[in-house]
This record gives sequence, structure tokens and C-alpha cells, in this order.
Amino acid sequence: MPIKHKGERYQFDIDTIVRVGNGMIFSLLIFVGLLIAVDNWNLPPVFGQVTAWHAYLPVLFVLLAENAVKIWVLRTFLQKITCYVLDILCLVVLTIFTDGQLISTLYIVILSEFYLGQEKIGGSIAMGAASIVIFLISRAVSGLVNGDAVNLAGLITGAFNDLLLMALHFFVFNFAIQIYRKNKELDTMLKELRASNGKLSTAYEELNDRNEKLRVAYGHLQEVTVLEERQRIAKDIHDTAGHSITTIVMQTEAAKLLIDSDPAEAKRRIAAANIQAKNALEELRESVHLLSGVSEQLTLKESLLNIIHESTDGTGIVIRADIEDIELCDAKRRFLRNTLKEGISNGLRHGNATAFYFELRREGDKILFLLSDNGSGMSLTQLKEGFGLRGMSMRAEALGGSVRFETETDEGFEIHITLPADGVRNDKTR
Repeated sequence: MPIKHKGERYQFDIDTIVRVGNGMIFSLLIFVGLLIAVDNWNLPPVFGQVTAWHAYLPVLFVLLAENAVKIWVLRTFLQKITCYVLDILCLVVLTIFTDGQLISTLYIVILSEFYLGQEKIGGSIAMGAASIVIFLISRAVSGLVNGDAVNLAGLITGAFNDLLLMALHFFVFNFAIQIYRKNKELDTMLKELRASNGKLSTAYEELNDRNEKLRVAYGHLQEVTVLEERQRIAKDIHDTAGHSITTIVMQTEAAKLLIDSDPAEAKRRIAAANIQAKNALEELRESVHLLSGVSEQLTLKESLLNIIHESTDGTGIVIRADIEDIELCDAKRRFLRNTLKEGISNGLRHGNATAFYFELRREGDKILFLLSDNGSGMSLTQLKEGFGLRGMSMRAEALGGSVRFETETDEGFEIHITLPADGVRNDKTR
């Protein structure tokens, strides 16, 4: 199993170094083993007829074989534990059956393989300290076998150069390895950061492109919205003001015919035409304001009262009103104003009404509109929605509301409108 590190490039570099380093370590192990063999060629026998060669060569063979397995076959630390135990036993035997020269070098070579495979310094410290202790114990055993007196001070003094060399190897080797690992890790992190910055830069550019497209699309949408609003205003002018002017012409023509035979009826028709003319003028003014982008300064209640005053001024009709001051959007304000104008005009023209009652109030999440007159009325079976009433119903439905007409013969005419208050979603609009 490869050693795990951050980043594929870091993984590849460390694995390469470990493989090359292990190859060099095994070569050094063979070289040092041969040097020790040559150095101990003429040692006297130990334990009777057992020469250093009898013990040294098999142990050296075992040491080389298990290190080859440890380096090129086994991958994890747990798998290598048995090999490390064999390393210790072999080194102890070699220390006992040789003159002790170059044994510390053998320790250093084997420790290099262990240090090279460690990612954390803690494991290297433990193994380094244990190796020094084992080395001193092996030297002590070797002295006892050779009949030498052994004491701790003399043991440390005799092995001082070896211990110094092992300590120096530990610090230099591990320092170099750890510095290299940290540098490669920092290099990988830097490359990842640069790659992330590159992705962020690309994402930022894409976001700018999308924002630009959204800005262009929003500009087109504004143009389309303005065009649609102008078309709607033009339609309103055609439907309301045009209808009002047509009605004025018809009323004045009828008044001319009746002025001699029925002066009272002619007067009534002229009054109705007067109201219709005022309404048409007001609708034209409102349309001009909308086209020019000038917002209305009056509240809904004030604008409705103005319509009532204009309708009663000089006409002789009476209109009682009960109006709540309600905040509504422009579309609903225009619809309610136009409906009031049209309702008064229809009551005068078709029902011969002389008095009206108007009410506008809010009840919960609904806006309630009522316009009632004392005109002649008609039966519901005779009620036919003409241009005005049909348009009134369509506009109310478009705003999420509804219109209901109530009338009876000689009982007048009533218009009931229900609209959702602003911010309330009506089922009809879903």
C-alpha cells in the first residue's frame, strides 16, 4: 500500500524517493555486511570450535533476506514488525560474534530504512532510542562473552563515538526527510490554491458574463414592459374615453330632438352628457399622466370624492358616499375610479337615476365596492351585459376579483365588486 499524502504529485514524489532510497539502503547493507565479514576474517573461535564465520554468515544471510522482503514486499508498519524484531536479533548476534567494528554503521543503515518510511517524527524518535539501548545491551553481552568486565560508564565511554554517530544520523536524516515532506506538502497546497484561484477567476468571469446577460435581458424586459403598458393605456383610452365620447354624442343628439317636446328629459340627457364629458376628460388626463410617467398625488379616497363632486356639480343629482382611505396599487385604483364613473353614467342614462349611494371599505383581506342608484332598474332576466358591464367584469377578473349586479324593476341598480387587498393572493389568480 503506497504511503498516503495530500495531492497526487506529492504522492508520486515521496513514493519515488522511498523506492530509490530503499534501493540505496539495501546496497549499503550488502556493502557494510561484506566489510564486516572481511574485518572479522581472522577472529578466534567463540564457544569452543564455533568461529565467527559459522555464526556471522547465516545471520548476515537472514538479515539481507528479511530486509529484501521488508523493503520490496511488505507495505505497512504492522506487516514489517516481524522483520524489525529479526533485525534486532541479527544485530545482537552480529555484535556478539564480531569485534563490534562497523556494527553501529549496520544499525544506521537499517534505521535509515525505518526513518524513510515514517511520516511522523514520533515513531522515529522511539525507534532511535530503542536502537541505542539495544546497541548498548548487545555491547555489554559481547563483553561478557569475551570475559571482559562490564560497567555502564565504561560501556558508554567505549561506545561514545558509535552513539554520537547514531545520534547525528538520527537528527540529520530525520530533519532532511521532514523538511522535504513539509516542502512538498506546502508545494502541493500552493498548487491546489493556485488551481482554486484559477477556478474562482473562471467562475467570477462566468458570473460577470451572466450578470451582463441579465442586465441586457432586464433592459429588454423594461422596454417590453413599457411597450405593453403603453399598449394597455392606448386600449384604455379607446375603450373608456372613446366609449364616453360616443355616449356624449348620442346624449346631445337625443337632447336636441327632445328640447321642444320634452324639455325636462332633454335637460336630463344634457346633464348625463356633461358628466360623461367630465369623465372622458378625466380619463384622458389620467392616461396622459401615465404615459408621461407622472404619478398621481391624490389618495384613492380623494380621487373618488373628486369624481363624485364633478358628477353632482350643476347636475342636480345626489350622491351619498362612505369611503375608507385604502392603499391600493395603480391598476386597482384605476379600475375602481373608472367603475364609479361608468356606474354613475349608466345610472343616469339607462335608469333615469337621481340619487346614488357609494361605499368602499376593506373587510379582512378583501376590498368591497358598492354603487347603488334609485333608477328604474330591470329584472335580472332582462339584464344584458353590454360593452361597459362586460368590460367591467373582465377587468375585475384580471385583478383577481369579481363583479355582481343586482337589479329589479323599479328598484334601482346595484354594482357589487370584490377585490383582493394588496399582498393577498386570490384563488382566481393562481
